[in-house]
Amino acid sequence: MDKLQLQGIGMTSARTRDRLVSRLKEQGIEDEAVLAAIRATPRHIFVDEALSHRAYEDSALPIGFNQTISQPYIVARMTELLLAAGPLKKVLEVGTGSGFQTAVLAQLVEKLCSVERIRPLQEKAKERLQLLELRNVSCMHTDGGMGWPGMAPFDGILSAAAPEEVPEELLIQLAIGGRMVIPVGGRNGQQLKLICRTSESAYDTQIIESVHFVPLLSGTIR
Repeated sequence: MDKLQLQGIGMTSARTRDRLVSRLKEQGIEDEAVLAAIRATPRHIFVDEALSHRAYEDSALPIGFNQTISQPYIVARMTELLLAAGPLKKVLEVGTGSGFQTAVLAQLVEKLCSVERIRPLQEKAKERLQLLELRNVSCMHTDGGMGWPGMAPFDGILSAAAPEEVPEELLIQLAIGGRMVIPVGGRNGQQLKLICRTSESAYDTQIIESVHFVPLLSGTIR
């Protein structure tokens, strides 16, 4: 991929990205650092070329293996919630997927640890992150519900897939004072939750809004 493709032309141009950022502002995203990271991230390289003309629509798009790249509003909203209390040093991302959310987060935190259960998706995401020269990301192929115990505790945890209940393993890996943004629920609906760990055994949970994410599944795919 050459620099022109990376920068984007026509429906993938910088002007198109600016329009997306304007729409996100209208939808209530206020964090200028988050908006700048979205603007700087070429979303068109995170989808198949046949879908690149739709990359800057505010919609989820298929990336294979029954997975999707989240809509830009949700990426921005979750990132803004995660960072609302100030800068974070070490963050866990559950579900690397296409790598778009990973790329946005990597520009805003000191160290990002990202886990993905589907190896082909992870390999593609790693290539894109290398292309963007984002070197503060570590990736592991593993069951996302288990987190990454060897790298815990985390100042922040963001999940791009929805468990029916918040996994105990993720709660344990959240540092005291840390924040977790995670969609929770099943067929009867999902809610985006912000969970703050206030002590060794206490967590404060806020319901943010209704969402629709792919389910957080166990096991791995090679």
